[in-house]
Amino acid sequence: MNNISIPIGGMTCAACARRIEKVILKLEGVETASVNFATEKATLSYDPQKIKLPIIRKTIEKIGYKVLENKNTVEENKIRKLIISAVFSLPLLYIAMAPMINLPFPAQINPMNFPLIYALLELLLVIPIVGMGYKFYTVGFKALVQRSPNMDSLIAIGTSSAVLYSLYNTYLIIKGQFVSVESLYYETAGIIITLILFGKYLEALSKGKTGDAIKKLMGLAPKTAIVMQNGEEKEIPIDKVEPGDIILVKPGTRIPVDGKVIEGSSTIDESMLTGESMPVHKSAGDLVYAATINATGMLRFKAEKVGTDTALAQIIKLVEEAQGGKAPIAKMADTVSGYFVPIVCAVALVAGVAWFFGTDGNLEFALRIFISVLVIACPCALGLATPTAIMVGTGKGAEKGILIKGGEVLEMAHKINAIILDKTGTITEGKPEVVAVEGEVLQLAASLERYSEHPIAKAICDYYKGEYLEVSNFKSIVGQGVEGIIGGKKIEIARGIKVLANGEYLGRIVVSDKPKQGSLEAVEKLKDMGIEVMMLTGDNKETAENIAKQVKIDKVLAEVLPQDKASEVKKLQEKSYKVAMVGDGINDAPALAQADVGIAIGSGTDVAMESADIVLMKSDLRDVPVAINLSKQTIRNIKQNLFWAFGYNVIGIPIAAGVLHLFGGPLLNPIFAAAAMSLSSVSVLANALRLRKF
Repeated sequence: MNNISIPIGGMTCAACARRIEKVILKLEGVETASVNFATEKATLSYDPQKIKLPIIRKTIEKIGYKVLENKNTVEENKIRKLIISAVFSLPLLYIAMAPMINLPFPAQINPMNFPLIYALLELLLVIPIVGMGYKFYTVGFKALVQRSPNMDSLIAIGTSSAVLYSLYNTYLIIKGQFVSVESLYYETAGIIITLILFGKYLEALSKGKTGDAIKKLMGLAPKTAIVMQNGEEKEIPIDKVEPGDIILVKPGTRIPVDGKVIEGSSTIDESMLTGESMPVHKSAGDLVYAATINATGMLRFKAEKVGTDTALAQIIKLVEEAQGGKAPIAKMADTVSGYFVPIVCAVALVAGVAWFFGTDGNLEFALRIFISVLVIACPCALGLATPTAIMVGTGKGAEKGILIKGGEVLEMAHKINAIILDKTGTITEGKPEVVAVEGEVLQLAASLERYSEHPIAKAICDYYKGEYLEVSNFKSIVGQGVEGIIGGKKIEIARGIKVLANGEYLGRIVVSDKPKQGSLEAVEKLKDMGIEVMMLTGDNKETAENIAKQVKIDKVLAEVLPQDKASEVKKLQEKSYKVAMVGDGINDAPALAQADVGIAIGSGTDVAMESADIVLMKSDLRDVPVAINLSKQTIRNIKQNLFWAFGYNVIGIPIAAGVLHLFGGPLLNPIFAAAAMSLSSVSVLANALRLRKF
């Protein structure tokens, strides 16, 4: 299966996204498809053996939308259309309104004295405006014919009705019925189109701000690198760097690609990658990452990962995928949008017909009701409510070194009521030290443990300064310890670091690992949020309880084998808990996968990113409550957006349909309906942008 993201232009509401999604999913060979109205992208997986990408692109364009190559060109076109439309709309509005409110007006086109000239002038002014909004008609009527009406359909029907009715009255003027000059609606169609183009322009500006996090990340990557070739420095474009190249980095410049230091020492500012403000010392053998800043010394390093393989590129990809995905709460809005437009068309028609007969055949009055209902009921705000909040939320997380893999994760995280924390490297520093030795066992233990890569083994070997004994038949038993033959005896080091010789207890080594700075604070914050916190570790009970006591964790599950950690998570889930598992993303992979939300606390390694739903780049446990709080704030924002989007239509449609007018209230002008519709979308976007202050 190939996974791809396709930028799409021409979408005007959630119904557009839903329509494209349905059409793509009908293609043989397309496995999944998700179209995001806010990001203007289709994310899909397809079988290249069954369908080719050009066919998918052609299918999208066949139903009236455009596969984008250059988004900047599209934005420029939006501005151009708005400017041209406004240039013709302003005089059109003045000509229409001036005679009614006694503003200065040329006598040569006075509607009372020269009705035909007046009507033809309005017609000439509205033609270029309709031309600027031609997309509403080409897409809208096509969608209507294909029984998938969208916002374009509403605008197309409403403005076409106004123009056609005005053309009919222009014909009557030509025939001599000069009173028909009072029934011209050219300005209604023109101003509606202009206001909607203006609303779309404001939407584009706001949506651009929701993607600021991605732009910032992309802007971090340097454009060139200094490569050592035949002993000389040569500056080349970043896309020409290959793995194995020797790169020179001078003080104050950014690291161009990922690699390993081979010469020099320096401090590196990795805050843009990890969120950690303290510079990190680097010397030969250490890894450096693209876009981080070399602060003090000169470094030479060998390029290892370039282009899309760098840690920065992987993070950008992760955030883009998260912003392009959909949260389960968005499915409700998508479903409603699918039925919304046909229902609105029906309501507009019923209201128009009812008022036509209720006013003894007043077609002009009925048309006004019909157009107002169609125009005010645009589902744009509904379609923007969820994805914009997710874009800002995941972007804000990325700025803080918290990588969230999509809207579904973001939504689930706010439901978490139990958290399981791994001990070593998560709560603790992951650098255990020997604090006591009971019995003559240090040489035996060190001789065995030098063959193991476990952190405790390293601690024992670092502590022991003598000579090693010869070992044969060495075995490492995952989660249980090590064993081997020394001096003809079977020596075992079991959990708890007890040393046995042929099954007889000889003594033990006490190893301690201190909690990280911030672990206690993180646990207290999680408890304050009403979340049950527990520790899960393979270490012995005594050591585990000692650490738990220091960070105020009451429930400890010790001496748990790696393969059993996932079972412990499942037991909690069976008790109706929503469980988050926090681990290093490698040893804890099964438990991370089993948890409702897996949180990898690490440096953003490939393994951590694969095994977890959330990656904490700073390796700071305090970011766990931050991530959960971000989730809560984002979901609250989404609910606010949906409330206002639904509320706007619940209130607006009855007003447009003339319900208030039945009780002596005012009648909604179609122009004000268009303004209200545009402002509703902008208000939802403005609310989503409040998350940037998180």
